[in-house]
Amino acid sequence: MEKVQTQEMYAQVVQAAWEDAQFKKDLVANPVDAIEQLTGLRIELPQGQTLVVADQTDESKVYLTIPRKVEIDNVELNEEQLEAVSGGALPYVVLSYAGAFWTACAAAGTAVGTAVASYMNRQDAAAAPKTH
Repeated sequence: MEKVQTQEMYAQVVQAAWEDAQFKKDLVANPVDAIEQLTGLRIELPQGQTLVVADQTDESKVYLTIPRKVEIDNVELNEEQLEAVSGGALPYVVLSYAGAFWTACAAAGTAVGTAVASYMNRQDAAAAPKTH
């Protein structure tokens, strides 16, 4: 699924969960079916994986999501990724997992997400080439 389409679907699902208590209940209980019912798109997960939806709408709590650990020692890179790594960049897979985590935190509007997004923006600004 294309990244833009995935982001649009995510926004649609979150909006529906905020507005419809029954949809939110269905989404937590059976996310793949609930998302398909709402969007008409079936999420195909790799064998052995399940989709877990955590209801983080309780405003009295701040949530921190621990993403799965990516074993970069076992990652096979394509030619483009190998060129990037040889130039000193991290493999895309690591960046995409980290970026998805920070984006999800910030999109959820949590205090942690806001703080992390702010920190990441400062880090990006500090790492940017200086122009005079």
